[in-house]
Amino acid sequence: MNNQKTKDIQTYWHLYDDADAVAREAADRILKYAAEAIADRGVFRLVLAGGHTPEATYRLLVGADTDWSRWEIYFGDERCLPINDPDRNSIIADNTFLNAVSIPAANIYPVNSEKGAEVAAKEYEAVVKAALPFDVVVLGIGEDGHTGSLFPRQKHLVDQLVCPVHNSPKPPSDRVTMGVRALSNALDVLVLATGEGKRDAIQAWRDGKSVPIAEIGNPAPVNVLMDRAASGER
Repeated sequence: MNNQKTKDIQTYWHLYDDADAVAREAADRILKYAAEAIADRGVFRLVLAGGHTPEATYRLLVGADTDWSRWEIYFGDERCLPINDPDRNSIIADNTFLNAVSIPAANIYPVNSEKGAEVAAKEYEAVVKAALPFDVVVLGIGEDGHTGSLFPRQKHLVDQLVCPVHNSPKPPSDRVTMGVRALSNALDVLVLATGEGKRDAIQAWRDGKSVPIAEIGNPAPVNVLMDRAASGER
């Protein structure tokens, strides 16, 4: 695949046959980084993406041969919903991954978004600041090119690690999201893109158009793992 460098962001495009292959590659990369981080520093810090695309990857991590006690889990964004709402990203992660492995509860850092976007963002800013740099950040990409809860035509402070969101075009309107600076401060960013619905957003990104996902990266390299349906390639 062709690689590109824009605004000092190094982006690598990787093509796989289908969504299952994307999930397997993502899980393999995460586990490889986990082994290296634990061996080098004794801790592996992983940022999880919301939405449904990463669920297959999370399920593949269950049963892995790794020291779960050394993992730390963070969330790239969260919806302002009641604490046990099934549409919260943390609950989806619990049901597909976290409840099935032995990561200590103290090593999992959910966003307290039930407190409201402003309060939760301020609290999570301190959590993120103490954790940086992350080892791996997992992201998805929306049909409009959004990632996390960073949507087109929204403005956030460049140096803001965590941002309150009040005008999400997708419900619920109130959310909390890590900002570009936090999501980019990692050893690696993995963007998972599957399905025809992501094709236009991927093309816009590759064409150099202004979409939120294109702002992520530096110092982290960005590895885009996409299937043929998302890429438009046969």
